[in-house]
Amino acid sequence: MRISPGLLVLALGLGTFGMAATAKESPATPMVAVGPQYDSTHVYVAPADVDRFVDSFLGTFGGQSTRQGIATVTPTPSSTSTQILKTPVGMVSLFGFRTPIPHPFGSERTGYLVTDLDVAIKAARAAGADVIVDAFPDAIGRDAVIQWPGGVNMQLYWHTTAPSYPPIQSVPENRVYVSPDRADAFVRSFLMFSHGTLVSDARQAPGVEIGRPGESFRRIRLDSTFGKMTVFVTDGHLPYPYGHELTGYEVANLGDTLAKAKAHGAKTLVEPFTSEGRESAMVEFPGGYVAEIHASAGARP
Repeated sequence: MRISPGLLVLALGLGTFGMAATAKESPATPMVAVGPQYDSTHVYVAPADVDRFVDSFLGTFGGQSTRQGIATVTPTPSSTSTQILKTPVGMVSLFGFRTPIPHPFGSERTGYLVTDLDVAIKAARAAGADVIVDAFPDAIGRDAVIQWPGGVNMQLYWHTTAPSYPPIQSVPENRVYVSPDRADAFVRSFLMFSHGTLVSDARQAPGVEIGRPGESFRRIRLDSTFGKMTVFVTDGHLPYPYGHELTGYEVANLGDTLAKAKAHGAKTLVEPFTSEGRESAMVEFPGGYVAEIHASAGARP
């Protein structure tokens, strides 16, 4: 069952998440999301690994890359290669810094296109986010970096000329790890900002999903115009590589996709396993980018 933002905030106030807030007391925020095809995972690799990563990622999922350029993408002096990988399962913003990376860049997990950056920053603040990098110009628009309760960093961006991308075949899953102390605050804040819905809140999700079979943990799934998000609420006792992955990619056939990944230089870190209707694996691409890849259980022919 999906729960609307208003009902969720009311539930928060009534104690479902243990916070004092009501729908009437919570400020409304404007809708600033554009669509999941405009939201990218930010991937940082060494310059020597850029081309290998591009070949491997596109060889695994299909799609194409924009032309590589060298630019300053931070408000202080720096230099990086930059390109966009557009695939049927989601977009990647790829950076290969030639200079030291200015703080806090490299810690932001995603870039979300918004309709108006100033409005989006105001809305994020109203929803409980910190603006850790205030608005700054880039070659084609403006950017800012925000931090949600629990220490989750995201970049917001706006283009001077509005982009027009076709819908993607499957919406990627933003995979967020937070502590029990800040999980409810994160969910409340992000849903207020995104105008999203609470899809599920599993208090006893199978621990195999975080590398701890035989145990359980809390798993929250959210959905919004920005896309899908899964929140993993853990004690931080995570075996490698859990917590390193930023995004989960949905494919039609996991076995076929893993074979393509291996053929293009990626390695499987966690072999396929099945949990609650999903078959999943963890893969590392050249350059060190870790991703979760999943398909509906039984999707193999």
